[in-house]
Amino acid sequence: MAFRAAVITFPGSNCDRDLALALEKVSGTPALRVWHGDADLPERLDFIAVPGGFSYGDYLRCGSIAAQSPVMRAVVEQAKRGVPVLGICNGFQILAESGLLPGALMRNAQLTFTCRTAPLLVENSQSLFTAGYEAGSTIHLPVAHHDGNYFADEATLDRIEGEGRVAFRYAEEVNGSQRRIAGVLNETGNVLGMMPHPERAIEPELGGTDGRALFESAVRGLAEA
Repeated sequence: MAFRAAVITFPGSNCDRDLALALEKVSGTPALRVWHGDADLPERLDFIAVPGGFSYGDYLRCGSIAAQSPVMRAVVEQAKRGVPVLGICNGFQILAESGLLPGALMRNAQLTFTCRTAPLLVENSQSLFTAGYEAGSTIHLPVAHHDGNYFADEATLDRIEGEGRVAFRYAEEVNGSQRRIAGVLNETGNVLGMMPHPERAIEPELGGTDGRALFESAVRGLAEA
């Protein structure tokens, strides 16, 4: 069966097309596009992606309004049923605000927008999203955010570290994130939120291909399941 992925678009999303194209290039099947106001998701989805951007202009806390969109109730329900969900940048913020991931994304420590390629350490290579990477390896992905400073209390940080739920860690200081955390998994491993943009690093023409393995891992893993 064809790989069925959905990409959610909110008012202010600006990476939804990039994410849809990345999924199509890797899977060979166009991604389904879903508007934030839709109460239901397409049937028989294999994968849900929440893109980067500035949903609702980043008013209030980033992602807080988008987390209340009708479609997010369906996303949360599907995630709880085990459907893989990937949130990138603003998508990470939305997943955290919706309660699918622990912690919060705060204003960057330097109080400025950060836009550059950042080195990341692969901390977990056992998840659906990261199986194509080698644990301990360094990859390079673009970052572009103003509120990517990951925060959680010490007990939460200790728990997600101990459970192997830190997927990626910045190899150097980027935005003030506690323990330099760049990507986090949920308890069951089917939800990943990350600030760096793998969809912007899937072809040499984009400046790198280190993001491609993330999408390949998911497509391959779901095909083999």
